[in-house]
Order: sequence, then structure tokens, then C-alpha cells
Amino acid sequence: MSAGSDGGTWPVFGSLRGYRKAWFRPDVVAGLTVWAVLVPEALAYATIAGVPPVVGLYAAVPALVLYAAVGSSRHLVVGPMSATAALSAAIVAPLAAGDPARLVALTAALGLVVGVLGVLAGLIRLGFIASLISEPVLKGFIVGLALTIVIGQVPTLLGVPKTGGDFFEQLWDTISHLGDVDGLTVLVGGASLAAVLVLRRWLPVVPGSLVVVVLAIAVTAAFHLDTRGVDIVGPIEPGLPTVGLPTGIGPDGYLGLVGPAVGVLLVGFAEGLGAAKTYAVKAGYEVSANHELAGLGAANLGAGLCSGMVVNGSLSKTAVNGAAGARTQVSGLVVAVLTVLTLLLLTGLFERLPEATLSAVVIAAVVELVDVASLRRLYRVWTVRLGSIYGLAARADFAAAIATLLGVLVFDTLPGLFIGIAASMTLLLYRVSRPHVARLAKLGDVWLDVDRQDGHHPDPRNVVVRVEAGLFFANSDHVRARIERLCEPETRVVVLDAETSPFIDITAAQMLAQLAGSLRRNGIDLRIARDIGQVRDVMRTAVPEAFRHGVFHTVDDAVGADGAPGEQAAPP
Repeated sequence: MSAGSDGGTWPVFGSLRGYRKAWFRPDVVAGLTVWAVLVPEALAYATIAGVPPVVGLYAAVPALVLYAAVGSSRHLVVGPMSATAALSAAIVAPLAAGDPARLVALTAALGLVVGVLGVLAGLIRLGFIASLISEPVLKGFIVGLALTIVIGQVPTLLGVPKTGGDFFEQLWDTISHLGDVDGLTVLVGGASLAAVLVLRRWLPVVPGSLVVVVLAIAVTAAFHLDTRGVDIVGPIEPGLPTVGLPTGIGPDGYLGLVGPAVGVLLVGFAEGLGAAKTYAVKAGYEVSANHELAGLGAANLGAGLCSGMVVNGSLSKTAVNGAAGARTQVSGLVVAVLTVLTLLLLTGLFERLPEATLSAVVIAAVVELVDVASLRRLYRVWTVRLGSIYGLAARADFAAAIATLLGVLVFDTLPGLFIGIAASMTLLLYRVSRPHVARLAKLGDVWLDVDRQDGHHPDPRNVVVRVEAGLFFANSDHVRARIERLCEPETRVVVLDAETSPFIDITAAQMLAQLAGSLRRNGIDLRIARDIGQVRDVMRTAVPEAFRHGVFHTVDDAVGADGAPGEQAAPP
């Protein structure tokens, strides 16, 4: 079975089928490059989740291996990420009640629950759930999440106490403690942040995060910064993680995580699938949404069983992987092997890593996600015409993005996501309930919207309209009212050009039948032209008598039938 198929047998390590010897070197080079980025970022994202930094490495190893075995992308890199790490912290922290050991156990348990849900959802073909999150909602969510992560890392960067609360509470608390900043910590954090950003901008091929982390460790050791008030990561237990279910979590604990885990799965799946599709298109192959869902589930199962945290596909690390020449998931397996070596041999090195540097790595990683330019583009999707049709809902995508962003900033991550989804659905329903009903006039051989044709005046005897949407219960009253308003005392024929209405339900069909009767009492004949398959089928079965002789192949036939006056073109 191909990697893009959703039927038949389920492939294991499907991206490695037909592997060629010539691919091994670029895959190894790509793996080395990704490892240099993944290690410092995994440590940093674990701090976002509120767990010891090494937990990020624990999660990365099984996630990389199991995704390679089950997923369908040849390029996607799976591991700890900022969005799901922040969601994990928001979900788990209140349940842990300040107990660090329980926080770690609940974090792993959340990964397990997300994993089980992902595998089950993939097996029963629920890959379509990614469509529940529109691109504007995801953009607003990511921007809001990035801002929340940044403000959460600023206190560590400045050496001031860190408190909880929403974005604005954390912002105010940070501002109120500006008089307590530690100068040396600010110097270390500021220099680290500047160095990462400069290397990213001017030397993108250099793994800036890893270089800065190594330099910060070296400077800390050389000048004993940890004895001069600079907080460091501290002891990291070397070796591989304990494999098994997290301790102290009973059945009720797992059940209590199911609801929040759905949100985590939805966010992680949407973000990872976007990255997977992007590079599949570039490389000319297909990915399967269901396999990606199961692959994400398997990765989280492995991470949870290895004392890790929730994981998902990373666009940034996938971009590094692709740019480095990766051809298959062998690159991911190389990263996994190198991460195991890091856990066995290099954990002691990271113990003297300044926390301010770790915060700088986090901020540098997520600051580029504050994509104001994309929000501006969403705002600019507006015209006077759209505004006259939909009012404030003309900027529906921008409104959904802003609603999501504010929801995340004010109500936290998961509620913010669902606020965005609800806002997007509400605006969609509003727009489809008020479709544009265009008045048409004939220009040459074509019937066009008169509002878009300067100087063209329709014949008041013939009202030809086009509904630019499907016809159903939510918009039937609006369509009827609009058609009735277009009728004038001289009107004798109303023609509904149904070509732009792909479907109709029984409510709308009955509305048209009732409208035909109402117009007939005023001496006006309602006719339908160019009805397409679904509309024709429903009309013939729902209201068979209403339009027995009032359906025509073309608008011209409908207008000219039975001696009705033809459309008059406006004078030039």
C-alpha cells in the first residue's frame, strides 16, 4: 500500500520502502543537523511544560522512532513543541497542585492519553478532524500561544520571580518587578537571545541554538556564573528513562485527561499535518491524514511510556531536515540514536546551562511565530462590496483569528482554541445565512450582476436573480425577502438562475413553492433556470407540482417563455 493510501494494510516504516544506498549519506547529514537543533529546543520546550529539561529528550527518542514506523511523511520531524508543551502545562499544572513528581507523572500520562486517542482516531479514519481548525483560527492560536510563551519566559530572562495567570496578569507582574532584575542574568539572557537571532539571520546553516547553548555553558563554567546569582539548569540524571506507566496515576486520573487530550491532539495533528503536506508537495509524494494521526498517536504513546511529554510534528525542524537533504525517515532515526548518546554521555554538560539561556532559546524559537504580517493580510481581505453584503462578517477570517488570539491571551490555551473554533463556525453560519442574491441583467450574451456593471439597467418587468450559495433552512427566509424586495410594480417574471446554488434542502424548496404562490397572486410568474442535479432532484420530489412547467435550461428560455418580454440592454 502506498503512503498516501487510506485503505488496505497498514505499512510499517512505509517511507523506507525502495530505499536506495545513495540516500544514506544525505539522510545522515540531515539527522546530524536536526539533532543540533532538537537537543536544545527539547530541553527548552520541557521547561515550557513545567517539567525537568531532560524530559524533552526522553520524549524525543521514542517519538522519532515510532513516528518513522507508522507515519506517512518522509520528512516530518516529531518531538516536543511549544504549542503542545504550553497546552500540557495549562492542563497538568492545576491537577498537580504544586507537587513536582505528580506534575511529571501527569505530563507523561497526558502523552499516553493523547497517544491512545490518536491511534484509535487513525484506525477509524478520523483524519478529517483537522478541517475543524481553519487556517485563520490556527494562525490566531499560534500567535496567542507564542505571546503567552514569550511572556512566560521573560521573568527567567530577567532574573525576577515568575508567577502564573493569563498573559496580561503575567505581563503586569513582570512590569511590576522590573526594579528587581538581576544585571548578570539579563546580560547572559540578552546576549544569548541576540546571538541566536543573529546566527539565524546571518548564518542560517549554523545550528545557532546549539552553538549558543555550548558557549553559555562554557562561559558559566569559566567564570562560575552559577555562584554569582545566575540560575542554572542543575542536576540532570544521566541515562535512559524508565519505561512503563507513570506512577501514582489511577484510572480516574487517565479518564480526567481525556477531554483536554482531545484539544492537544487536535492542535498537534493540525500543526504536524500542515508541515507534512508542505514537504510532501515539494518532494512529489502524498501523505495520509489517517496515517499521520496514527503516527502522532504512536509517537505520543512512546513518549508517555518513556517518562516523556506530549509531542507533535515540527514545521521548523522539518524545514531544517528538508533543507539538509533528507530523503526518508532514516534522518529521524539518526536523530533518535544521537539523542540516546546525548542522554548517556552528555547530560552532565547541560547541567551548567544558564536558565536565562534556555529561556532565550525558547523565545528565539517562538518569536517568529508572532506573525503579524499574516494577521494584516487577513484584515486586508475586504472590499466595499463584501462589506455591503456581510457587514462586520466580511472580515470573518480576521475576526476568527483575533477571537482565537484574545481567547488564548485571556482564557488560556485550550479555551482559546475552542473559542476560535466557535467564532469561526458562528461567522460561517452567519455568512451562509445571508448569501448574496445578485440582480442580473444581460450584457451581450451573458447575464451579469448589475451591481458590478456600471451604467447597466435591468428591465423592471423581468427580475433575474442568482443566489451565490446553496439554498437551505438557514438562508431561505433571507433569500425570499431579498427576491420580494427586488420586485417592482411592473414586474411580471422572476427568474431564479440556480446554477450557482449547488444544493437545496426541503425547507428551501418549500420556500420557493410558497414564494411562487405569493408572487402568482400579484401577477408575477416565478421560474427556475439552469438547475443542477441535486437541486433538480430535491425540487422534483419535495414540491413536484410547484414548478412542473416553470423550469428552463437557460435564463434566456425562462425570460422569453410564453411571450414574456425579453431583457433590454442599457443604452451605450
